[in-house]
Amino acid sequence: MSSQVVNNDFFKSKVLGHPAGLFVLFFTEMWERFSFYGMRVLLINFLTMAAIGTNPGWEWTSENAGALFGTYAGLLYLTPIAGGIIADKLTGYRWAVVIGAIIMTLGHASMALETEFSLYLGLGLLVVGTGFFKPNMTSIISEMYKDLPEKKDGAYTIFYMGVNAGAFFGMMLCGYLAEKVGWSWGFGLAGIFMLLGMLQFWLAKPLFGTIGDVPSKTTKHEDAEISPDGRIEDKAISNESKPAGKLNNFTLVDKVLIVITSLIGLLYLIDDPASKIGNIHLLPEQFILSKDILPGSIVITIIGLLLFLYLVISRIVRYEKVVRDRMIAVIVFAFFTIFFWMSFEQGATSLVLFARDFTDRTLSGNSAIAFFVIDTLLTIVPLLLISWVLYLLFRKTFNRIGLSNIILALSFIGVWGIVAWKMNNDFTSQAYQIKYQAIKSAKLNEETKEQEKDEKGEPVFEYTPVTESTVLNGNEVITDQFVDLSDQEIKRVNDKVTLHSEIGKMMYLTKEKEDKIRGDYKKAGRPSLIVPATISEIKENHIEITTSWFSILNSFFIIVFASLFSKWWDSKYNPSAAVKYGLGLIIMGVGFGILAYGTQIIPPGAAAGSVRVSLVWLVLAYLFHTLGELCLSPVGLSYVSKLVPARMIAFMFGMWYLAIAIGNKLAGTLGGQIENITKEYSLSVFFLIFTIVPVVAGLIVMSLNPMLKKLMHGVK
Repeated sequence: MSSQVVNNDFFKSKVLGHPAGLFVLFFTEMWERFSFYGMRVLLINFLTMAAIGTNPGWEWTSENAGALFGTYAGLLYLTPIAGGIIADKLTGYRWAVVIGAIIMTLGHASMALETEFSLYLGLGLLVVGTGFFKPNMTSIISEMYKDLPEKKDGAYTIFYMGVNAGAFFGMMLCGYLAEKVGWSWGFGLAGIFMLLGMLQFWLAKPLFGTIGDVPSKTTKHEDAEISPDGRIEDKAISNESKPAGKLNNFTLVDKVLIVITSLIGLLYLIDDPASKIGNIHLLPEQFILSKDILPGSIVITIIGLLLFLYLVISRIVRYEKVVRDRMIAVIVFAFFTIFFWMSFEQGATSLVLFARDFTDRTLSGNSAIAFFVIDTLLTIVPLLLISWVLYLLFRKTFNRIGLSNIILALSFIGVWGIVAWKMNNDFTSQAYQIKYQAIKSAKLNEETKEQEKDEKGEPVFEYTPVTESTVLNGNEVITDQFVDLSDQEIKRVNDKVTLHSEIGKMMYLTKEKEDKIRGDYKKAGRPSLIVPATISEIKENHIEITTSWFSILNSFFIIVFASLFSKWWDSKYNPSAAVKYGLGLIIMGVGFGILAYGTQIIPPGAAAGSVRVSLVWLVLAYLFHTLGELCLSPVGLSYVSKLVPARMIAFMFGMWYLAIAIGNKLAGTLGGQIENITKEYSLSVFFLIFTIVPVVAGLIVMSLNPMLKKLMHGVK
């Protein structure tokens, strides 16, 4: 049967003007992004959380946590290269998606066990599973619409909304469960929906016919690719329309260099966290230079990058001028891609820690009511819209894929149940003002040993909570301190309660948590830091925003502004690729500049929780980061497809993903330095780094616009 016949039959069953199968892919991708972003938003928070507490983590340093996250994120953009090749040659797209989903489900399940081995195993499985899943979902869409290209824009828009909806609900619900109940609940929920998404996709097989089957040997590269964060970015144009130049086979030297540089890159990615966390060195600590000058792993990695640069240059110079120039343009864009993702991916590292440790997430009175209304609308409205799409899919396809529809329905019943529980938990929690005693002492400057003064010249004091293990000698100055907290337990004024300080924040303890924490201190051979306290006042309209809530803002702002940017790109004011790239970098830098300004009141060396700034600064930062992403998103991989000759397409895609992987690795490494830089300088200086670097990079790439236009030789 020809593809034309298959596609014509495929388009007979329509939902919102598109084949029902597109919405199966919509929901499959939605659940995959739900699980991916749901886990991603938890990882740094879990790794750095106090080991003894109401919701204990592993108490890693931000440097170690950032090293592990950077390696995980970097590998996520390398394995899809292999996954796409395997699907092309062996499994076909549909089987690749199923294999990837199963492996990722096992990864989430492994992480839910919360042991060190299960965490590493889980991350490894997620990396491998993503390699199978990520490149092949969009390949299925491309095959579906290859005979109806005019329908592709609408299809990608719908798929794009599924991606963002999954990211939105994954971060919201997995984050809420993890922070309010326990980390394993968040990790586990991500795995459950990954499994359900895979099942509904596989059981919908009758809708797809031969689409996504193992391709024949004559199958060519399709014209859709996925953006660096898993979102649809643009479509490629046919490689047949581009000058191919002379035949440019890979030489033996080329192949040897590919193997060597790939091996060096992989060893470095694994060596970095292994050496910091477990003192396990896969690369020598010293190589050529003294390790005091430059560690051996860095020297070898630089050599690997130089070899890779030589490989790329030696390949490019073999092409005719037009092809060579266009490939140089791709390399320029790839280079600046590193700076974008290095900064943007702070959203999964340093910004998570900033939201937790230095952002005032406690609201009361009218502010609490306003947030509850906004949060409810943010949750319910998109869920209603997606449920309506589910209903339309049911009407069209239940007779053909009933079991798939039932599993999809059960998934949404689960989401609605969690949303209802979340809203009820927030709405019915009782808030209290709680009084406890603290020792008042002068805060001394570490260098001068003199008492510090604030900006008004007033002396600064520290307040150390009096715990049940504190021994007083009678000379201390004891003062009453007050904190507003909420819980489901019903208490009365003057009731005795207990608190526990966790990363600079007082936490209310239920009897069960109190007993567990006291047992943890005893097991660790440490004096208990549980703080006796008293209910002093019953409060109303009090809510504490979870750390993970802020991460949903990126997906929300994308949904709000994507159509506006799309209209801009379709207008006569559509900027060139270099200008879009520059705007994306500069606007994102402005977002970090807002944070640098807003955190000026936090002094150098400030302990977590000692000073908290308004949440408005973080909301504005996410807004500008998203606007920057929307400026840059039309460029990316689409220009690789447009500018690179067919015989180099796979190699250059690999190089592009390498640039993104480097950006993600740098994001984890630099984001992990937030504690060290804040201690030595200030949080404002830390954010200023991510202001200056992308802004300068943006200005440079915009200044290169005339040169890049010439290099692109008419490609728009």
